[in-house]
Amino acid sequence: MADSKNKYGSKKRNSAFNTFWVYFFLVFGAFIMIVPLVWMVESSVKSKDQFLMTQLSLLFPKNPHWENYTRRIWTMSPPLQRGIVNSLIISFSTIIVGSMVSALAAFSYAKLNFPGKSKLFMAELATMMIPFSIIMIPQFVIYAKIGWLNTWAPLIIPGMLGNVSMIFFLRQYMNGIPTSMIEAARIDGAGYLRIFWQVLMPNAKPAVAAQGILWFMGAWNDYFAPSIYLNSPEKLTVQVVISQLNAMYAIQTDYPLLLAASVVALLPCLIIFMVFQKQIIASVAMTGLK
Repeated sequence: MADSKNKYGSKKRNSAFNTFWVYFFLVFGAFIMIVPLVWMVESSVKSKDQFLMTQLSLLFPKNPHWENYTRRIWTMSPPLQRGIVNSLIISFSTIIVGSMVSALAAFSYAKLNFPGKSKLFMAELATMMIPFSIIMIPQFVIYAKIGWLNTWAPLIIPGMLGNVSMIFFLRQYMNGIPTSMIEAARIDGAGYLRIFWQVLMPNAKPAVAAQGILWFMGAWNDYFAPSIYLNSPEKLTVQVVISQLNAMYAIQTDYPLLLAASVVALLPCLIIFMVFQKQIIASVAMTGLK
């Protein structure tokens, strides 16, 4: 009896010890990730002289320069507000249409039977292994010949045709939805589109929302593609606008102004993630259960 109590007490102490170290590393990792954000926010309300004198300080300045947010970043050229609007248009138009196309493709791969389904799916997965640097020049040549340069078409239309990683994730998710539900709907006379909208989509909503949010973050933070295809200042995305501001103000070392613009550019991703974080957690949890 005493031996069993000792074993139970030893297991309990080991469990508490392991839990302590798990929480310790989680808190340490969260601290490492949040320190750059805190430094960016507090440095963005400094003057140029304050920033040069206290670059590595995490203390909020005594006399914050809120005009960096209220006036200065909105009067720069190229205009930051135009870049934000452009990024929102490109991101949302791509994700709304592309998510529906990806969900339809995932539904076809998961629940429908047609010749060559497995080979076609494997061919799509194989495209994920191709680095963008290999197809960058052929894409640029094709877009130049069809007149898409300096337009939003290269940034919107390919994304509207679907996202391979999203198709793969949704296919795996929809495989966990019982096929008996679809068979019951077919017996009741429902077509495949009605089954998709009324059976699959309500059950796959957390997965679609999670992938859509991740896709939005990738589209919003994309710098490489817009910098290649766009030239006109009125068409630039927010990331390209900030990079041009960096080149413009580098000589004057006005880093607080650039950091303020970066904080503003960060807000849409942060807000969307905070609003839809329940869908992301539900998607991961339900995928694990299935």
